[in-house]
Amino acid sequence: MSSLIEKAAQRLEQLRQAGADMPAVPDAAAAPASPPETAAPVAAAAKPAPVVMKEAAKTVSKSVRLDLAGLTEAGFVTPNAPRAAIADQYRVIKRPLIANATGKGASVVQHGNRIMVTSAMPGEGKSFTAINLAMSIAMELDYTVLLVDADVSRPSIMKTLGLPPGPGLLDLLTNKQMEMSDTLLRTNVDKLSLLPSGTPHPRATELLASDAMTDLIEEMGHRYPDRIIIFDSPPLLLTTESRVLATHMGQIVVVVQAEKTLQSQVRHALTTIESCPIKLMVLNQVHGGDQDAYGYGYGYGHGASSDAPVSETTPA
Repeated sequence: MSSLIEKAAQRLEQLRQAGADMPAVPDAAAAPASPPETAAPVAAAAKPAPVVMKEAAKTVSKSVRLDLAGLTEAGFVTPNAPRAAIADQYRVIKRPLIANATGKGASVVQHGNRIMVTSAMPGEGKSFTAINLAMSIAMELDYTVLLVDADVSRPSIMKTLGLPPGPGLLDLLTNKQMEMSDTLLRTNVDKLSLLPSGTPHPRATELLASDAMTDLIEEMGHRYPDRIIIFDSPPLLLTTESRVLATHMGQIVVVVQAEKTLQSQVRHALTTIESCPIKLMVLNQVHGGDQDAYGYGYGYGHGASSDAPVSETTPA
């Protein structure tokens, strides 16, 4: 073996002396430089780690703190507050909605976990009702709630809750790079999250009617099977956004202010949302008896119910 190496070395020397351009002998010593090639895969494998950590951080929603004591004083339903008539009233109101949302009602309701709260005219208490309904359902043991400020013309949920405006629904529809986790707000009320209306847009109606909106609502509904989504929408008789939004809903709550809203207005409003099979009406600001202390009273009905608070406003 050694004789072959010696002969090869002699042959190389002869070629050099003959003027051939040969590599220097130290090339053999340079061979150990090849190990970095084996180290390269190790470095490459370590690269994805920061990327994975970045994606994980991106899915964490921002947390906000609600002034629960202040909301209680303002007449809202809040967890751990002393038992009040308004909390009991919302327990009655939410029960058929939850049954329909979870498939435990008289019949299966398609998209039953999507609930829109609206009114015929402004000032009837729809946002107040949407917040209280979300709070009350969030106090249930088995369901989470997402409250969406879909009144894109005159958003009020964030202001009412004492929170600053921020990116939300309309931004998700216009910015394809934005994720839902970038806009969702987790609150200090367990199981309650918020989605602001977002940046105002001149073509809000077209955005709500777009395929992007359909996809977004589907994502909201299917991200968590136990999630109930409550949409605070614009009044039915002032804008067209609520009529478009209603096509995506399984249930609609129509708030009617007692002794103010005309029956003709309620009938007209109901004709604009015929695509939704279930409509529950809440009679707001009923004065009388013990309810005067709170300034709110509620009646509820399902479809063409004959319950007194809604029979006068249900179309024949």
